[in-house]
Amino acid sequence: MIDEILPDCVVVSEAFDDSEPVELYPEEARVVANAVEVRRREFATARLCARRALAGLGLPPAPVLPGPHGAPRWPHTVIGSITHCAGYRVAALARTTDIAMLGVDAEPNGPLPDGVLEAIALPGEIARLRRLGDIEPGVSWGRVLFTMKEAVYKAWFPATGSRLEFEDADIEVDVGESSFTARIRVPFRPPDGDTVECLTGRWLARGNLVAAAVAVPRA
Repeated sequence: MIDEILPDCVVVSEAFDDSEPVELYPEEARVVANAVEVRRREFATARLCARRALAGLGLPPAPVLPGPHGAPRWPHTVIGSITHCAGYRVAALARTTDIAMLGVDAEPNGPLPDGVLEAIALPGEIARLRRLGDIEPGVSWGRVLFTMKEAVYKAWFPATGSRLEFEDADIEVDVGESSFTARIRVPFRPPDGDTVECLTGRWLARGNLVAAAVAVPRA
């Protein structure tokens, strides 16, 4: 599903349940040793997707362990992102020679819990979501915004080492192009490059799922 909103150079592996058995590496198993069964199963399936995506890049399987703030750690030639929610697990990977920043996220297409939208959205974003609801009432736009912010964060943090809060990305959605633009309110200037002030991505709503992806090509 999510491969439809990612460049061809990104290898995607996805699963819609946890029915396939997965043998974790010992160090992976330790990460979820004290987790509830549902968490262990979704973690394992996501690692299975990661191994298949690595194979799609011609690379051997390897443990995928969480790094700082939970971001998965990949081989040094790879950039990637993992997401899992009810009914969907996916790993998206690319070579660092092709993609500079990569983040994906998916959520159920349903209302956010009470109070969450106000916690993650800027006033201007909430106003824009109301207008989007009039255009496409079948889409849970609060969830879409949440996936966009998560995809932006997942792309931003590994590339910059800088954390973003929800209010640090001001997002505008283009319904016709199934795209979005995130204006970063705390721009980042790398030592050897131009200041990063905005990121663009794509989104989709399919059945009971919504998803968003950010993939910035390597200059």
